[in-house]
Amino acid sequence: MNEAIDKPLQGIRVLDLTRLLPGPMATMHLADMGAEVIKIEDPGLGDYARTMGPVRKEVSQFFIAVNRGKQGMRLDFKDLAQRDTFLAMVETADVVVESFRPGVMDKLGVGWETLRARNPRLVMCAISGYGKDGPFAQLAGHDINYIGLAGMLEQNVGPDGIPALSNLQVGDLLGGAQAAVQGILAALIGAKATGKGRFVDVSMTDAVFAHNIMPLVALNNFGRPAQPGRDLLTGGVPCYNVYRTSDGRFMAVGALELKFWETCCDVLERPDLKKRHWSLGQQVGGEDAMAVKAELDAIFARHPLALWTERFATADCCVTPVLRADEAVAHPLFRARGMVGRKEHPTEGAYWAAGPAVRFHG
Repeated sequence: MNEAIDKPLQGIRVLDLTRLLPGPMATMHLADMGAEVIKIEDPGLGDYARTMGPVRKEVSQFFIAVNRGKQGMRLDFKDLAQRDTFLAMVETADVVVESFRPGVMDKLGVGWETLRARNPRLVMCAISGYGKDGPFAQLAGHDINYIGLAGMLEQNVGPDGIPALSNLQVGDLLGGAQAAVQGILAALIGAKATGKGRFVDVSMTDAVFAHNIMPLVALNNFGRPAQPGRDLLTGGVPCYNVYRTSDGRFMAVGALELKFWETCCDVLERPDLKKRHWSLGQQVGGEDAMAVKAELDAIFARHPLALWTERFATADCCVTPVLRADEAVAHPLFRARGMVGRKEHPTEGAYWAAGPAVRFHG
């Protein structure tokens, strides 16, 4: 069967009013699953992502990266005729996704009560920083604020103890994109079963807080979160850490289970370290853990990344190189599954693009 049409959301129509990263990423996931996504922008600047970063000819690479597979149109909701056009589209839509501050859709005359009166089966998803109600509902924010308030950023520290900013926007993508997709898909199943749509309220901060599992586990166990950079998965054990190589690159050691650690020690020619593992009583973040880490620091510093990559290539122990983005797009791992390649944009020319996050078979 033709994979292009054999997708689970084939026949689902989504009206996308979102901007920037979280909402557009969510609706792109829906498009990748087969949904018809119509991106609706205002007739002025439109989506702010169009002008974020270098703009060649018409639009930025940022905008292109998160709007794959969508149709586009412009509507001014302050114009009664154009607003009526949108309301007519709602009657045949399955999903509306928006990312304004709570209350803005109502002010524009296209709020939830109005839309569901037009289409009782409609699923409407509102993505915001802090949710539709609560003390922060009307406050502006960005990813750094959401992960900071949720207790995640405090744990993500560098060697200097200062919280490090990941270039993967956890609040935007986990909260604004993945949580939205999850809620939309659940609501669509409900609408199919009952004939009733739902309002999906997504708070990006709530989503980060709900998934901040390890600090909450530590809080329950010890009455406080772990010292930053000293928890099981944040640098507190030598078997799960990053190590600098002689050429200034890094290897990622994820030998969390004892069997992997033992294999890792064999590759490093240090079998004497096999018993110094957290599962055998080594204190996470303790003196012995840090002492072993220091030994591994010295070992990995003896050779360049390429040599360590070669040595660990056939060892099944979760040790891999830390790649740059340009190396990742050329790596056979992603090429073999068709995850990345050069695409052509009508005005931008060739550009790198990642493939869909989820595949469907059978």
